[in-house]
Amino acid sequence: MLDSWQIGEIKVTRILEMEMPLPYRADTAFMPKATPEAIKKIDWLFPHYVTEEGFIKLAFQVFLVEAPGLRLVVDTCIGNDKPRHMLGGNSLQTSFLENLAAAGWTRESVDLVVCTHLHVDHVGWNTMKDGDAWVPTFPNARYLFGATEYAYWSKSDDEDQVAIMLDSIKPVFEAGLVDLVETNHVISDEIKLIPTVGHTPGHVSVILESGSQNAMITGDFMHHPCQIAHPDWTVTFDEDPEAAASCRKRILEELADSATLVIGTHFSKPTAGRIITVPEGLKFET
Repeated sequence: MLDSWQIGEIKVTRILEMEMPLPYRADTAFMPKATPEAIKKIDWLFPHYVTEEGFIKLAFQVFLVEAPGLRLVVDTCIGNDKPRHMLGGNSLQTSFLENLAAAGWTRESVDLVVCTHLHVDHVGWNTMKDGDAWVPTFPNARYLFGATEYAYWSKSDDEDQVAIMLDSIKPVFEAGLVDLVETNHVISDEIKLIPTVGHTPGHVSVILESGSQNAMITGDFMHHPCQIAHPDWTVTFDEDPEAAASCRKRILEELADSATLVIGTHFSKPTAGRIITVPEGLKFET
């Protein structure tokens, strides 16, 4: 069953690619401050976002945004047929395209694709394998990449990032489908981007506004609900950890006790909720 949320005239549908449990230990390579002692003090994380067995749950998912006159895909996960370091050098074979069809969408019906940033798990379904070639998955869409983000990663000599640029970014450029945009780009009357930098230099989040309702698709300015309780908890692959923590603290303070529906790009179910103030600080309430 597909999860969806209605924000005024906008419908957002979640398509899960996969979930990945990561251990929370002092020596974990993901979020060093998320120790067992610290996690267990945040009781509202259990059982949906962490397990008693010692794992943080991370979801990898695509969001389909249907607004008046516009079909938008936000972030495109890892994709099929792409060996990745995060998968131990293996590649995925998921039913993403079938799930897209189950949501009532076709590849050809997508108008826009937004990548909040250009990490491996946000660009994968930009392209798909056609014989020996990589071709745009959404042939009629404009792909919106941040200009700052693209300039930064184009200079990277990291082996994984080079592969990502070659199979998930370059083919879309070659097809003439890319628009490089600023971090405050306005997509439509209902949809805009806002800068949430730190995790990467050109990272953006997506703001949806329709009628009196609004929502935010976070991208990776936070990865897990535990960072709502502890905005200073950074992940090891933040490009600028200090800026990431500062951005997260600022945005969470703006969201606290507001009506904004927060849709966490890596949050397992329940994926959407609101930020509320509690005596201990902030909490994700679903």
